[in-house]
Amino acid sequence: MTAAETDEQFRARLRAFLRERHPGRRPKDPAERLAWQKNWLATLYDAGYAGPGWPREFGGMDLPFARQVVYQEEYARARVPGPLGTGLGIAAPTLVAYGTPEQKERFLRPMLRGDTVWAQGYSEPEAGSDLPALRTTARREGAGYVVNGQKVWNSSADIADILFTLVRTGPPGSRQDGISYLLIDARAPGVSVRPLRDLTGDAHFCEIFLDDVRVPVADRIGPENGGWPLVRTSLGHERAAGAMNQAALYRRVLDDLVELAHERGATADPLVRDRLADFEIRVSIMRLTGMRTIADIMAKGEPGPASSTARLFIVTFEQELHEFALELLGPYGILGRRDPHAVQRGRWVWGFLRTRASTIGAGTAEIQRNTIAEQVLGLPRDPAMPSTGRAR
Repeated sequence: MTAAETDEQFRARLRAFLRERHPGRRPKDPAERLAWQKNWLATLYDAGYAGPGWPREFGGMDLPFARQVVYQEEYARARVPGPLGTGLGIAAPTLVAYGTPEQKERFLRPMLRGDTVWAQGYSEPEAGSDLPALRTTARREGAGYVVNGQKVWNSSADIADILFTLVRTGPPGSRQDGISYLLIDARAPGVSVRPLRDLTGDAHFCEIFLDDVRVPVADRIGPENGGWPLVRTSLGHERAAGAMNQAALYRRVLDDLVELAHERGATADPLVRDRLADFEIRVSIMRLTGMRTIADIMAKGEPGPASSTARLFIVTFEQELHEFALELLGPYGILGRRDPHAVQRGRWVWGFLRTRASTIGAGTAEIQRNTIAEQVLGLPRDPAMPSTGRAR
């Protein structure tokens, strides 16, 4: 990028790169697909097109606000592979804010290049939305910790190299005051990962079992028992990370939905046109909200509690969009991807089933509404919630 390059020249240059270096069709075999995605991330990094918002010192592009928006729009338009794991949008900002220089140098560049895949280990069977109630323990022993416990609903844990995990290093009942933030080798002795099959028939989530897993102190981010501020940073970025790229993605998905309505002969119906117009407006709102989120991060370093607004808006939108798609399909809306009569290979049915969980992940819709009410609108705290340490 040169100082004289305009935003539109940057757009044209990026679009040409994505077109010329496009990795081709997505392989069906899981191992081949993983290698395909890693090769693409390495291609992006090596060519200087990875990490639009990342600092240059860690291999990113450090783009100004307007060009981050352009980047996300063109990336979604190109239909190229997205990031692997959940580290780029969640763990990376936490490392940048709280990691030591040695930790940043060791972890950030390999994460951005796709050489290492990261997965989140927060939720537990009895401590999901009430995150401070987690019970996975890390007992200090010599120059490290011995970790025991279980995590659940972990995206990409089956392909992960590193788990960024919350553990209890304080006494029972210490809640947010006794939590530490550990990075755990996903292939260390005692780590077991089991896929969880969901409504789509695929296994998008996993459960993780930690049995006497040894973790060096050097792999703790931040102070012992001081992990809660890091949690809030991670959660804020998790909810904000999808704001702009989801807007770009659903710009394309909505175009596909309009095409589906044409194919089904439904666009003459004024009620159908009204619904499509409503989705068009909401995609525009999503884009503007994503732009505001990026601007807040660039100005303040954190997305803040308003990230819950973007998250809630996106998840309710994608559920309603796929519900409407099934209405357009009529009886074909019951046919899955493997049925030879499925419309568009069952993509809308698969999307409908997948988005049933959208209002649960990254904090339930109820948690998001509480955050918006209390921390954005300044309303009284929900008396049904614990008095301190709620995950936002």
